[in-house]
Amino acid sequence: MEALRATYGSDSDDGGSSPPIPCRHGDSREDSKKPQASDPLPPPPLDLLRPPNFVDFSSMTQGSRVRNFPHVEGNYALHVFIPVLIPSNARKQLVRFMKKLAYLVPNLYAVDADYALDELCKDDQKLEQVLLSREFHISLGRTVAIQVHQIDSIVAMLRQRFQSQRRHWIIFNKLDFFINDDRTRSFLSFEVTGTGLPEISKKIDIVNEIYRLHGLPEFYKDPRPHISLVWALGDISSKLKQAIEELNGSQNNASSSQMYTFKCMFDGIACKIGKKTYSICKLAD
Repeated sequence: MEALRATYGSDSDDGGSSPPIPCRHGDSREDSKKPQASDPLPPPPLDLLRPPNFVDFSSMTQGSRVRNFPHVEGNYALHVFIPVLIPSNARKQLVRFMKKLAYLVPNLYAVDADYALDELCKDDQKLEQVLLSREFHISLGRTVAIQVHQIDSIVAMLRQRFQSQRRHWIIFNKLDFFINDDRTRSFLSFEVTGTGLPEISKKIDIVNEIYRLHGLPEFYKDPRPHISLVWALGDISSKLKQAIEELNGSQNNASSSQMYTFKCMFDGIACKIGKKTYSICKLAD
């Protein structure tokens, strides 16, 4: 805003000028020297007040989530994951998919962003930017509560055990739904069932070992690596199952059988503890 004030001036900034000198009535010479009031400057264009690709969220509906576990003073939530970015070419096709999903299942919300899916679907750019361009996560362990004195030990062990990772492809080739442990939320997700699964399973085993050493609960017995795109309150598994069957049926009839399949390259692991994110390993391009 300071830059805008410098460009357009300010009504309150008169530079410390003295008041105008009074003139005698009828003296045309004095009248001719009297300073003329300048016309008010036009307001700055709105584009200058908004960053590129601005999205207005002020009127959008947000969902309300329930904590996985109660907050305890001195405890921090730990989550170990593989960051995932959906490739730009896949995002274009997923826009059409999300619109079909919003029509089939009401009251869905974007994961983490928590904006209503049906409202995002009114604008393709907003849908792609808010939902599909964000960072997703493949969980390598449960989200659990740890104590402050465990943080340094956990981060150090994760970095030591994952220091020799290599890049590999991950293909998301199955559309499915998941329900959280207390059945308060349902998720529609893309699962990894082929390429990338063996490598991810080994990473989960490493995280499980570190969790055991710190007295933390291990991951699910038969883990199913995935990223979740949208969520809904409660257990709506029957609605999601029906929607998936219909979407898979329309996919089989489509010209491109790979419409809901996409891949990305594994290039690192991170963990979030409380509000801080730690880089565990980051592979160079």
